[in-house]
Amino acid sequence: MQQPNAIIDFDVIDKDGPQTYRGTFAFTTNDLEGDDLDSVGPVEIEARADKGDLPGEYIVEGSSQFNGDLKCSRCVEPYPFANSSTFHVRFRPRPQASEENAEVEITDEGELDVEYYSERAVPLKDLALEQVQLSIPMKPLCDEKCLGLCPNCGANRNGESCHCEAPAGDERWGALQGIREELAKKKES
Repeated sequence: MQQPNAIIDFDVIDKDGPQTYRGTFAFTTNDLEGDDLDSVGPVEIEARADKGDLPGEYIVEGSSQFNGDLKCSRCVEPYPFANSSTFHVRFRPRPQASEENAEVEITDEGELDVEYYSERAVPLKDLALEQVQLSIPMKPLCDEKCLGLCPNCGANRNGESCHCEAPAGDERWGALQGIREELAKKKES
């Protein structure tokens, strides 16, 4: 499944010019952060790497695609998800930090697509994994109109109706009830 040229090697780019990389990688849901992904199929990635304008900078542009199942944030049921996206990443040498594990602070909005490297090779598989992570919505929904789970009995309100009584109101807002009544009286007068 993995291609022999599955490592983006900056030394090869310096020597031979722009390079194209392709690969298909298998990931498990354990490889991915978060628990929104229920399953994931093979991830296909194609990337073209070239020197950037700054010393030690390399530009990698390409596309990735995969299919999988996400868990709905409301009803927790899996639903099919397909993603095909393009990416643009600038790799720059890691700046010298005062501490060994210090994080690099992004100070300019134009640096959001910058990744810093200390090794002069980037596994294509890592880039594919990153593209999957970036494509997962922050709050996956099977449908915008998903009714979710009943907070009392846990029934999926999309497929079954529960017979729980709706709460009368949130008692934390009780202190504001008097203000609401006063405003209603002023409107009537």
